[in-house]
Amino acid sequence: MPLPKYTRSKDQAKLLDRRHILHKALGVSLGFLAWSGNTNAQAAFPSQTIRIVVPFGPGGLADISTRLAGQKLAEKFAQPVLVDNRPGAGGVAAASVISSAPSDGHHLILFSNGTAISKSLIKLPYDPQADFVPISTLAYFDLNLLVSRDSKFTDLRSLVVEGGRRQLTFGTINLGSTQHLSAELFKSVTRLDSTLIPFKTSGEVQLALQRGDIDVGFESYAALRGGLESGVLRALATTGPSRTTWLPNVPTVREAGVSDYEVTGWNALYAPKGTPVAVVEAIGKALREVIANPEMRKRLLDLGVEPRTSSSLEMADIFERDRRKWAQVIQLAKLKV
Repeated sequence: MPLPKYTRSKDQAKLLDRRHILHKALGVSLGFLAWSGNTNAQAAFPSQTIRIVVPFGPGGLADISTRLAGQKLAEKFAQPVLVDNRPGAGGVAAASVISSAPSDGHHLILFSNGTAISKSLIKLPYDPQADFVPISTLAYFDLNLLVSRDSKFTDLRSLVVEGGRRQLTFGTINLGSTQHLSAELFKSVTRLDSTLIPFKTSGEVQLALQRGDIDVGFESYAALRGGLESGVLRALATTGPSRTTWLPNVPTVREAGVSDYEVTGWNALYAPKGTPVAVVEAIGKALREVIANPEMRKRLLDLGVEPRTSSSLEMADIFERDRRKWAQVIQLAKLKV
């Protein structure tokens, strides 16, 4: 199912507009900030606990990677970093908390490419690109197609064959997430008769697999690593462009015979619109130093995520690129939530 080609001239124009909007959202220059009436407040950053709202439940990839980064940021800033889990509702609950919080750098949110997906899939009460300021990516990851230890599916082919005989059930975390849309895309590409069942947390997906309530789960290695290592769960395939270092014997979906299917995800830190440029840059600089630490990189790689940071403008470009990509996928596959 090849995606339609982009019209470069229009896309480039939109991207330039997006860059212009971002520059405006970031505010005035650092020179002006240095002499503004807010000098003391900015010089004192951070002056209190930093809260990072995560729109996913505890134990998932986003939660784990954010907590690891948060621990190191707390050491660097000499202030506590609190991770506040607000799962469900396509990320609306989490975004509502931060959009109404002070724009002082002490209130942040974790966005994912699921947020870019949601913009085209769900009517959001906010604009994640206009109402928030990107800071940096945190990590990239692939997903896995998982079954229980006792499942009769030995590989992806056997799953597809069974899907031609009966309706399959797919389990993912909340609507609008990367996991959910990756399952929708798989359903569309394979043209399988299947039902998608959303859960609030990754742990609930694992329990549903073990109980036999669902046939397949779409989730990251980091989120359900325990189940895979203990043998309770098995991975039939990974969704990325190549095999992973943490599951080298598991083929990609493409290798397993389903062409035109590839999904990679990312997590990134964002701040409310109006957060001073100096504060955004300070957080971004600290995060890049944290992620560059060899110990931190090893811990993230061991979890099954690729540590990778960006500048604020690079993050804005990444978001727009994925928004356009998934908008085309949603339109082509006629996906609705």
